[in-house]
Amino acid sequence: MTVRVLIVEDEEIAALAHAEYVGRVDGFEVAGVTRSAGEAMRHLRRDPRVDLVLLDMHLPDGHGLGLLQSMRSAGILCDVIAVTSARDLDVVRQAVSQGVVQYLLKPFTFAGFRSKLLQYAAYRERLGATEEQVVQEEVDELIGLLRTGAGDAPLPKGMSADTLREVTTAVRSGGGLSASEVAGRIGASRVTARRYLEHLAEMRLVDRRTRYGGSGRPEVEYRWRGQDGPGSAG
Repeated sequence: MTVRVLIVEDEEIAALAHAEYVGRVDGFEVAGVTRSAGEAMRHLRRDPRVDLVLLDMHLPDGHGLGLLQSMRSAGILCDVIAVTSARDLDVVRQAVSQGVVQYLLKPFTFAGFRSKLLQYAAYRERLGATEEQVVQEEVDELIGLLRTGAGDAPLPKGMSADTLREVTTAVRSGGGLSASEVAGRIGASRVTARRYLEHLAEMRLVDRRTRYGGSGRPEVEYRWRGQDGPGSAG
């Protein structure tokens, strides 16, 4: 059975990327793309066949947790995977307490995104094959299918999650930055910083532009998508 997915993401580029990713995973299809909490609720009320919501926490008309509360109050019980840059522990705790089945932190690779959807698909398949009355081992197996990290895809060889987080933080907080500027902020070499920045660009999370000025050669500037300013993608 195909899993119908509603994407709730305020950044246009990210929303389109998530829709593309969903379309590349067998057994999943995009039910719709919404850019706000209000738009998401309207879609869910008129389309009861949505199975899964990919939910960003930072929305223009409220927090993702507020949308989740509204969904549950309205009796909308479809599953939710948080796809967000929100790392606050209290947000994670509240999300889990309100029934978020998985939590995927930005930035991520397509392989990491795909592994989360496949874990969810395995959970649904096992759920459908389970009798109404379950034993403890079956409950443990069902929960384990969602919680296991065994299927998570690694970063490209030689890259670390800690360094990727540092580079991401630098470029998100610094507007447009060159590889040399990012390297200075995180205490790494320019070559290392550039490799991580190019990885983010390949994931469509940053934009590249050529920076001119001064007496030196032009250099590449990286800017987080959605930030205001020259070279921004909305």
